[in-house]
Amino acid sequence: MTVLVPYPELLSLVTRIFVDRGVPGDRAAIAAAALCHGDLTGVTSHGLVNLTRLYLPLLDDGRADPAADMVIQTDLGACVLADARRTLGLWSASQAMELACARASRHGIGMVSLRGATHIGCAGHHAARAVTHGMIGLVASNCGGQRIAPPPGGTATMLGTNPLALACPAGDAHPFVLDMSTTVVPTGRVRAAAREGRAIPAGWLATDDGAPVTDAAAFDRGDAHLLWLGGDPETGAYKGFGLGLLVEVLGALVPGAALGALSAGGNRDDDIGVLTLAIAPELLRGGFAADATALFAAVRGWPARDAAAPVVYPGWHEGERAARFRAHGVPVPDDVYEELHAVRERAAG
Repeated sequence: MTVLVPYPELLSLVTRIFVDRGVPGDRAAIAAAALCHGDLTGVTSHGLVNLTRLYLPLLDDGRADPAADMVIQTDLGACVLADARRTLGLWSASQAMELACARASRHGIGMVSLRGATHIGCAGHHAARAVTHGMIGLVASNCGGQRIAPPPGGTATMLGTNPLALACPAGDAHPFVLDMSTTVVPTGRVRAAAREGRAIPAGWLATDDGAPVTDAAAFDRGDAHLLWLGGDPETGAYKGFGLGLLVEVLGALVPGAALGALSAGGNRDDDIGVLTLAIAPELLRGGFAADATALFAAVRGWPARDAAAPVVYPGWHEGERAARFRAHGVPVPDDVYEELHAVRERAAG
């Protein structure tokens, strides 16, 4: 069962919870918007369910510092290297993208590279901040020292799910937002199935010897690992693994964050590396906005096999849900809603 919660009310509640943990109010509001984005767009595996399972423990255990601030270490104008200093990644990734956009407005392109970051939530949310400036946004984030998936043919895990996201304006339509893990699915979807006692499709998890696993709980028991996009080497696993390494290079090798393959323990997503890149195409040539509008209109108008299921692009369905939920309320599972209020009441008491 779910309860429909007005979006402003939900945002306010989560903001207060972060403030209770010592996060400054302006940062808490940005972090709350990043977290609520999951439920607002229907990507609930990356939404409110992670507040008490991921983000509050990061703060309570000292792995995230609520009062720290990012520090710029190298500033070349269009390119910036910053130490996130264990700030809440839900905030720092958005701020890094805003800084990248500011630099792109002067140089046509802006890159902010972070090390020392913590979990950033939905990479697509941060990438899409560039769209509000009429720009293209790219986010690549590794998983710090955490190792989740082995390389094809490998006997031990090497990299995290290493998400990659790109957002592009589409005129008055919902923006194009590609937000993907480089593994078949992110860990959040596996754990959501485990909480619900639901079997997962073959092709998400496998044992160390390659046998398919449909028991979602096997992942956290250590009896199965995630597969890369493409599944097996014969069906393209090296493409997913290659994309995972691409994120490792751009997101972590560039700023000097933790690298999965060089991590001593391999079980903690500390010292995450994040690349935020903004491109301002209208500074390069006129007509980009009109061309982008035409491109994504053409995609939506493409002939479909089923007229009831028209062709759309990544970000369309999420944009539709967000518009509907903003107007009519965000569906939040009863237990999650009660959990949020319990956390807030404990802090207030």
